[in-house]
Amino acid sequence: MKIERVETTILRKPVNTRFGGSQYNYDVGGYLLTRVYTDDGLIGHATTYFGLIASGMATVKQVIDCELAPVLIGQDPHFVRALRRQMHARIEYYGTTGVATMAISALDTCCWDLIGKAANLPTAMVLGASRTSVPAYAMVGWYFENGNQALVEHCVHAAEEGFSAVKIKVGRGSLEDDLSRIKAVRSALGDSYRIMVDANCAFDELEALRRGYAYQELGVFWFEEPVAPHFKEAHARLREKLHIPIAIGENYYTRYQFYDVIRSGCADIIQPDNRRAGGVTEWMDIAAISEAAGLNLASHLGGSGNVNVMCAIDHVLYLECEGIKHDNEMLLYPLTMIDGEVQMPTVPGMGNELKPDFIERYRVD
Repeated sequence: MKIERVETTILRKPVNTRFGGSQYNYDVGGYLLTRVYTDDGLIGHATTYFGLIASGMATVKQVIDCELAPVLIGQDPHFVRALRRQMHARIEYYGTTGVATMAISALDTCCWDLIGKAANLPTAMVLGASRTSVPAYAMVGWYFENGNQALVEHCVHAAEEGFSAVKIKVGRGSLEDDLSRIKAVRSALGDSYRIMVDANCAFDELEALRRGYAYQELGVFWFEEPVAPHFKEAHARLREKLHIPIAIGENYYTRYQFYDVIRSGCADIIQPDNRRAGGVTEWMDIAAISEAAGLNLASHLGGSGNVNVMCAIDHVLYLECEGIKHDNEMLLYPLTMIDGEVQMPTVPGMGNELKPDFIERYRVD
């Protein structure tokens, strides 16, 4: 099997309901669809999501089209680690993180989709499956314009959909506001329901410590991104002083940054983001490093691609989801959830192909 061509398509989906985190609002929405075509008719798919930067799709598209696609043409996608090395060498001069890594992630994912399709197996089984499903939580606890009422409604809908855990945003307002949000969700869902909080790097170390003490008193399951990702020593000190687990990872790139984070004792839970981490190949390396360190692993974002990867990892804690219904609005092969766990896709490859009508409705030519 040889790669014949690479095609990238920008999809722009309007954001109709304003929502956000501690330091931002989602007011743009879009995806970069990457497809790798082979000489035997198979097509590898990847979808890169952008929720904040309107130019993000076009920027990554440029890197793929002009720099990385030529590396892949004529090559066998089964040699995915060799291709990763060659792509890193191609873009090393202007950086091996940021949009360059996001471009590599998309192409690496396409290759693993092709490898699964060539074997006529889900990619998880080619990687070496460890499980057939992944526990999932719902990331629906955004800041909404009408406050706690909408927050509670979204969390209740997630529970009705089958999720047994939910994550909510904190840090935009006062500590009292944070506690009112947690208590409102707790009151609606009950004491046995797991609640995580995510500050999206809103605090300095002292404020994170103050609020962390308060969150753990309310039984919050983890405290995500308390301070900016480059403050590794601060993360380590917070981890020493708080009983609530510290979860970080979505803003780190490649196994090398994750190695530094884990070695520095920054976190209890490691959260790779497939776009920034570097794709499936990097995911598996990061999983090996974190398992050797005795840490749990959760994903940043969901989708069928992450489900496949996490079904091949032993020490998985949670898959992040915006909701099964949300994912299935765009996926050609719908995901299913049983008893709070998202099931491994049964189709060959990653199962991450988008519906043709979704592509046509939102594509930007």
